Amino acid sequence: MMRLALAGARAIVDMSYARHFLDFQGSAIPRAMQKLVVTRLSPNFREAVTLRRDCPVPLPGDGDLLVRNRFVGINASDINYSAGRYDPSVKIPFDVGFEGVGEVVALGLSASAKYSVGQAVAYMAPGSFAEYTVVPARMAIPVPSVKPEYLTLLVSGTTAYISLKELGGLSEGRKVLVTAAAGGTGQFAVQLAKKAKCHVIGTCSSDEKAAFLKSLGCDRPINYNAEQVGAILQQEYPRGVDVVYESVGGAMFDVAVKALAIKGRLIVIGFLSGYQTPTGLLPVKAETLPATLLKKSASIQGFFLNHYLPEYQAAMDHLLKMYSGGELVCEVDLGHLSAEGRFIGLESVFRAVDYMYTRKNTGKIVVELPHSVNSKL
Repeated sequence: MMRLALAGARAIVDMSYARHFLDFQGSAIPRAMQKLVVTRLSPNFREAVTLRRDCPVPLPGDGDLLVRNRFVGINASDINYSAGRYDPSVKIPFDVGFEGVGEVVALGLSASAKYSVGQAVAYMAPGSFAEYTVVPARMAIPVPSVKPEYLTLLVSGTTAYISLKELGGLSEGRKVLVTAAAGGTGQFAVQLAKKAKCHVIGTCSSDEKAAFLKSLGCDRPINYNAEQVGAILQQEYPRGVDVVYESVGGAMFDVAVKALAIKGRLIVIGFLSGYQTPTGLLPVKAETLPATLLKKSASIQGFFLNHYLPEYQAAMDHLLKMYSGGELVCEVDLGHLSAEGRFIGLESVFRAVDYMYTRKNTGKIVVELPHSVNSKL
């Protein structure tokens, strides 16, 4: 038996009737939907992922929500996931996408104790690159409205907040270097470090991004296409930087390690530059790393959000409060400046992933999934 609430009504129905109920009683929910599915393990997202157009709309269980996605977020780790790097035992086909914002269109009876049809929610759960996603109610976060800005906090904002809080040791006057500072996660690292009264240095790829970083309070933006990052750090920060928030990897990682101050800390949240390679990595100067760390009493620590889920809800609550109070900028890049324009529809997820790896985005890359023309909700 299955408990299902739809459009304000509650019913106890078997699975076969539930499908009929969704199709005809709730005419705003179609029989079929589109979604992206990993059909081949590959670091090339376009090779790994297939857009399937005639998938059954899933049914929520007793404690679940059925969410019609309106905005979905693009993450560098989408490629690691589609390449099978996070879980080598995973079997294809499997759904892809980590985060979404949308409306509840159906829900199980237990879930209806806290949620209702039409409510706006954000969530971090697998399978968001779909028109509809079943989300366990315990993993959903109520939000005031369906806005892409809320989506920026789910992975990017919480990653910056928890990693800096748990590992950064931020305090007034400390020098903090943020690589890829104008990106989805970097924008939050800059703002949070400034709120801790640190001196913030941020790397980026254009003068326009440098201006954006200044608007966030970044003290020294460095456009690496116009200035040499290593030389600038050596000249302007001869005593080194206290904290590095690093997401690029490869040569940038080597520059960051060299720039560490005595007792400096480097937090690895990713290594974007290598994700599209067969191994997912670009070479770094690992042979000199032990000596470099020893001479500086420095440290390097990785951060993976899934290992800090007990802190997740408190982080989201804090970030939502900051945003609603006007204390936090949540920059969204919907692709207006991309070659083919705004990212609209699941088919544009492929373009959005490509766009991210050209490093042209400012803020979090988001894809809009417009309402179906047949929707009545």
